[in-house]
Amino acid sequence: MAKQTTGPIYPLTALRTLSLYTQRLTAPTTLSTEAIVDLVMVLGYVQIDTLHVVNRAHDVTLWARFGSYNVGDFHKLIYQNGERRLYEGWGHAASIIPLEHYRYHRWRGDKHYSHNPAFSTWLSKDGNRELVAQTLDRIRTEGGLRVGDFESDDQPRGTWYDWKPSKMALEVLFAWGDLMVADRVNFQRVYDVRERVLPEWVDTTPLTSDEARRFCLEQAARAMGVFDLHNLTFYAYMRSIPAKPLIKAMIAEGVLVTIQGEAMNGVRTWTLHRDNLSLLERVADGEITARHTTFLAPFDSVLWAGNRDETLWGFKQLLECYKPAAERVYGYFCFPILHQDRLVGRFDPKLDRKTGVLHLHALYLEPGVEPDDALVTGVAGAMRDFLAWHGATSLTIGRSDPPAFGEKLLRAL
Repeated sequence: MAKQTTGPIYPLTALRTLSLYTQRLTAPTTLSTEAIVDLVMVLGYVQIDTLHVVNRAHDVTLWARFGSYNVGDFHKLIYQNGERRLYEGWGHAASIIPLEHYRYHRWRGDKHYSHNPAFSTWLSKDGNRELVAQTLDRIRTEGGLRVGDFESDDQPRGTWYDWKPSKMALEVLFAWGDLMVADRVNFQRVYDVRERVLPEWVDTTPLTSDEARRFCLEQAARAMGVFDLHNLTFYAYMRSIPAKPLIKAMIAEGVLVTIQGEAMNGVRTWTLHRDNLSLLERVADGEITARHTTFLAPFDSVLWAGNRDETLWGFKQLLECYKPAAERVYGYFCFPILHQDRLVGRFDPKLDRKTGVLHLHALYLEPGVEPDDALVTGVAGAMRDFLAWHGATSLTIGRSDPPAFGEKLLRAL
């Protein structure tokens, strides 16, 4: 168990506020290039998603903190030579990661620790290692290429995700770090060799895998605010067995400490990084408060830590896009609604890009949450900005639970 501090039983609102503060969600953040880079540094990763019912989830992660911004300003920090400060890699799943952290994630490319055991099976089959080598040689010679530059109609498909062999070869080389994503064209990756993508200023000094994992665990602990120990490896996206001795060392050194605090099911022990103890005191003293209303992408990092959404907020995040429609509880791709220190509801959106209409197939408040004036005003303000950022001119609501919430929201807009 982590070293326990003495002190009060912290109220639930303080623990929620700390966890939102460390995620930059207690108040809107002033937008700048440095602020974007700093945000990704603080979060550790911004998880990438391909779904496009509204703007993509990783772009929404920034909107939730900054409000309306030019997505191109974010993307040039990932893809533009001379401006690149971030990169695509394996962090928390496929993620956008700070280049300053590059060497701390190189262990993920170790062929013995590949995130995907299916690669080993695929590579064991005749001809696939040769295909990987040929793919790397072709990109080294020709420059950055997309999957479509390799594929032909007569290529047999593989069994894993029904990918063609060329796609598998590219993914293996990307996972190993031989290839990086140089650009996106219509959201398709352009792969190029590492030496042409990685800026010269990036520190590539080798680290042991334990040193790198320790960095990722500490970063996760700072970013989460309060948590259970089992949340650490999930946020840091690593297997628990090699992480266990590192977590034990962090406990023994007092890097991780425990406090007593409220939860949805009563008082319990929470863990936090010692650097966040002073922040918690500032929150408890009322110096830091949660005053932001915004919408969270389904893959937002504040939602990563296992069942913490239920323990801390009484909110169960559900990702239902992979379920048959008849089995969904809330909808295809719901966005949680954050109002001050509470997760108060969610909505299932779809942007009609031709007409400029944002459709909410369904809009929900959590049980016991009333659509009072403060809540409606906050959500309406966030929705106006969300609409403007998407270039949408109007909003429709298919179903609202309770009905009064949707009615009040439309009137407030």
